[in-house]
Amino acid sequence: MPSPSPLSFPMGLQQHRALPQQKSALPMPGARGAHPPSPGEATIRSNAEAERCDVKDRELKFDIIPNDHPYHNAKNPRTVGRANEKLASAVEEVKKDGRTCLVVGGDHSLAIGSISGHAKTEPVIWFDAHADINTPLTSLSGNMHGQPVAFLLKELKVSGVPGFEWLKPCLSAEDIVYIGLRDVDDAEHSLMEDTFKKKPIHLSFDVDGLDPPLTPATGTPVPGGVTLREGIYVAEQLYKTGLLSAVDTVEINPRLGKTQEEVDSTVNTAVSIILSGFGKAREGSHSCSY
Repeated sequence: MPSPSPLSFPMGLQQHRALPQQKSALPMPGARGAHPPSPGEATIRSNAEAERCDVKDRELKFDIIPNDHPYHNAKNPRTVGRANEKLASAVEEVKKDGRTCLVVGGDHSLAIGSISGHAKTEPVIWFDAHADINTPLTSLSGNMHGQPVAFLLKELKVSGVPGFEWLKPCLSAEDIVYIGLRDVDDAEHSLMEDTFKKKPIHLSFDVDGLDPPLTPATGTPVPGGVTLREGIYVAEQLYKTGLLSAVDTVEINPRLGKTQEEVDSTVNTAVSIILSGFGKAREGSHSCSY
């Protein structure tokens, strides 16, 4: 994966406040570099305004530090570090103003500044195909967008990186939840095994989380649910942790099936996921990541 241009780092810092008739605030911050707003940022902004959100832009300019040599394997550390410092200050100001922030990027290295400025000790959900927990010593590519979690975690004690003298790690391992991981480097696996506590897992599975055509014999189906493949994949991955210690499977109601086919589909789908959670592998020649 090529190293990103430092100027692509953040794209716009905005604040949004919902209009009075809306129940909740929708503020948005994003960091803007020397370039004008990107088409993506402009689209997000216009759509938010169309939803009757009060949008307040904040201008942030980021400098490219000359002779920004790598620190171990980390590329452009001074440029990325200083940009994140500015972003952290801006996010903190937005939160003091009582607004919600949306940072529109750019690559994921901007999370160092956005989380430092906002979360402090708040839990974080990291929705990503990658763990982004490499360090300047373990990163194979040197790309900073593969390292932000390492910079934020207290347990890893990443320090001495030029440009990041301002940063104080603000997250503990127990504060972060990963969703969507599919591509984790070997070094990241080792770091995660050493850093994150292994606890018994309790899976509480409501079949209405699946797409309704799969489990029609349930009480409160909602369109747009998880596919069977995705449900089985989750169960398989939980089994592979060796930590799955209890499973609930709920909301299966054969009386609500309009036909025997609907009842069979609901029951068979639930059984497939249960068996996957107890080690049954899918048949065929596809890989386990299918």
